[in-house]
Amino acid sequence: MYPVFGQKESDSLPYTLYKERVVLFSDLGFKSAPFTLRDDFGEGVEKLKFKHNLRLSMGLGVMYKWFSLRIGFGLPGTLRPQSRFGKSQLTDLGINFSFKKTYWDIDARGYSGYAIMDAQKWNDTLNDLRPNLIRPDTRAVSFSTHVWFFKNKHFKMPAVLGKVGHYNRAESTWYFKGTLNFFGIGNENKPITPGELIDTTESKSYAHTLAALDIGFVPGYAYVGRIDNWQFSAFGGLGAVIQSKIYTFGQTTSSLLGLAPRIDLRFIAGYSKPDYFLWFVTDFDVKSIRFQEMRYNQTFYSIKVVGGIRLKEKEKKPEN
Repeated sequence: MYPVFGQKESDSLPYTLYKERVVLFSDLGFKSAPFTLRDDFGEGVEKLKFKHNLRLSMGLGVMYKWFSLRIGFGLPGTLRPQSRFGKSQLTDLGINFSFKKTYWDIDARGYSGYAIMDAQKWNDTLNDLRPNLIRPDTRAVSFSTHVWFFKNKHFKMPAVLGKVGHYNRAESTWYFKGTLNFFGIGNENKPITPGELIDTTESKSYAHTLAALDIGFVPGYAYVGRIDNWQFSAFGGLGAVIQSKIYTFGQTTSSLLGLAPRIDLRFIAGYSKPDYFLWFVTDFDVKSIRFQEMRYNQTFYSIKVVGGIRLKEKEKKPEN
């Protein structure tokens, strides 16, 4: 077991937290929010895939005791050609913290500028060089509050995430995740479905907004393991939410109440020693809305590499 620097924790604990050390870190990665619409659109089309352009983002941060600050910014350029995917903009704000046996995650996300993949199959103005239909006004939004309750009191998210500490041995737990979400897509008062595929007998085919407010619980299982200085962890859960959903066409809004499945997935792996760390971090947030045969499925996910150092504590001078 690693020595605990400046800690009052018992040696029997499976983790080490360096709360008295200043942590400097940086991260590099990207976030994405692709979605699909499924319906009988005619022309042999049953699914539309919407993707936005990707952009690398970087963050610089510092942590000490209760204080945490991260400044993030996008790097110049895009990862996908603008001729096929256009330009996209991303807004992402969030806060997370641990409290006793719970971990809280609150975030707000907004994506604008999408492209419908392989639209040349039904749109005569496109070709193999420009196969996607660029939709700069299409946007996706999400506001979510998640709270995980861990049955095992020794399962601590700060040690799992690996900035202010790490585990010294394997640990696992059952958990319950409470989730409250508002999310949806819109297209600036123009139908989300392309004009060539609109069913004139279905009002939802003219919808320019699809949105939902839901609340529910997701039971799951989490595991963190450690081999030498390598640590890896995984979260997996499946549950359901009560969902109030709407679609808007013209000046009319139609609302429904129903149930929807909800999946919880997260993977973290990397290398950590007392003085430094390097992590590969992923996070997946899968959401869906269904209006009879029409189904909207969206995955908000992030992939990034996080590295940093834990500065040595200042030696306390002995009192005279």
